[in-house]
Amino acid sequence: MGAASLGLPALAADLTQVNFQLSWLHSVQFGGSYIASKKGYWSDLGLDVSLTQGGPNAPVEPPVVSGNALMGISAADYTAAAVAEGAPFKIIAVAMQKNPFAIASLAANPVNTPSDLVGKKIGMSVSNTPVLQALCTLNDVDISQIEIVPTQYDPAPLVTGQVDCLLCWETDLPVAMTIKGVENTTMLMADHGYSVHSQTYIATEDSIANRRADLVAMLKGEVMGWNDYLADTDAAAALTLEMFPDAGLDAPTQELQAARQVPLMFSELTESHGFGWFTEETIADNIETLALLDREVAVDLWDRSLLEEVHS
Repeated sequence: MGAASLGLPALAADLTQVNFQLSWLHSVQFGGSYIASKKGYWSDLGLDVSLTQGGPNAPVEPPVVSGNALMGISAADYTAAAVAEGAPFKIIAVAMQKNPFAIASLAANPVNTPSDLVGKKIGMSVSNTPVLQALCTLNDVDISQIEIVPTQYDPAPLVTGQVDCLLCWETDLPVAMTIKGVENTTMLMADHGYSVHSQTYIATEDSIANRRADLVAMLKGEVMGWNDYLADTDAAAALTLEMFPDAGLDAPTQELQAARQVPLMFSELTESHGFGWFTEETIADNIETLALLDREVAVDLWDRSLLEEVHS
């Protein structure tokens, strides 16, 4: 009688070792993955998963395309760019149902709609100009009526009045300001037509063909981990701090970030079909927005077949 039939955890030697490449530094942004690891969801499925953090100098695509990572976390625009260069990627699941790009402003001088940007100074990286242009195109706003001020990725220019708003992620600079008691508001670009799948799961065509069972198991663990995350975001934040005590994280920030991720990652679509889901309609919306970013992609960039196995 084997360990599994006795209800005992599988021995590490029995597990298939795989590497999961994250898109950024460790934080509650990947809380569901930490839960999957900590609760043994992957080991129960026969996998020993290493979670490798990304960062400014650690892009996701190279380790996935080389086979050093079986799966990675990316975004549709990055994946489209890599595919244009010949990378054999497919998007196999979508964690963030809404793109996290937002326009953050002070509560006393809010930007609530794209038209409110006219006459404003926006702090942002110049490299994100195509993102702002796409938002303007989608909403018939003349970008020449907005003053772009190159800034570092920091709330200080907004707090000190150098700019009227910032282009940022919903889950970081606005959270930092709120923690410091700075009253602010955000306009989520996804609510105004900017449809680019973010925190997407990517794998190579070769891995999908030859390591399909391992990929399905990885996604199954992810789904269970993120469902637990939804049930208790504070617990996910606490686990993040426990697993990465030297990452410079603090509880209030991680707890607020964890809560703010929920409406980005969970929707009526995920409630109906399961975590990570996407449809022909959401793909079409992505193709339209990506075209505005000069990324021409085909429908077959997305492959939902593994997710369908996971949720069957």
